Amino acid sequence: MDIVKALEEFTPFNDQERSDREIMLDAIARYPDIFTRDNALAHFTASAWIVNPARDKILMAYHKIFDEWAWTGGHADGERDLLAVARREVEEETGVRNLTLLSDGIYAVETVPVDFHYRRGVFVSSHLHLDVCYLFEVNENEKLRANELENTGVKWIPIEDSVAQTKEAKMIPVYTKLNEKLKYIK
Repeated sequence: MDIVKALEEFTPFNDQERSDREIMLDAIARYPDIFTRDNALAHFTASAWIVNPARDKILMAYHKIFDEWAWTGGHADGERDLLAVARREVEEETGVRNLTLLSDGIYAVETVPVDFHYRRGVFVSSHLHLDVCYLFEVNENEKLRANELENTGVKWIPIEDSVAQTKEAKMIPVYTKLNEKLKYIK
């Protein structure tokens, strides 16, 4: 589905999602390079919140740059099919191939500030990730594999411990919201 149509059809969970959805739609209309890292101010990313069938654990990867357990995801890099980006990133970062999409389309949206950092020895200025998140279910018996370029581990974390895995204060409300929304998924 076209990302503009998907964002327009997305039902925001709260004021944050309502506001961030409008920012995303405005960015698509204004910036032709918003799906690439060429836009140094902001660009689209796609992430995945991955639950087990019992929905009591979250699959997370230990992110090298941020030095903490985190959701999976990555840059759109010119791709407008953000669901495909999220699926690709799950496979690249965890080794998991058998994903079941639980939500009907987009699960959540976030405008996430990213502090300056070095990526593979290159300085990256502070910017915004316009993140579109998808909810997936994965069997816990699925073989997991870390991606040595991006993370040092992949593991299932009890849902009640998932928020505590982040050291970034800005991610606490994000992960809290993602877990809260699970109560409404059939």
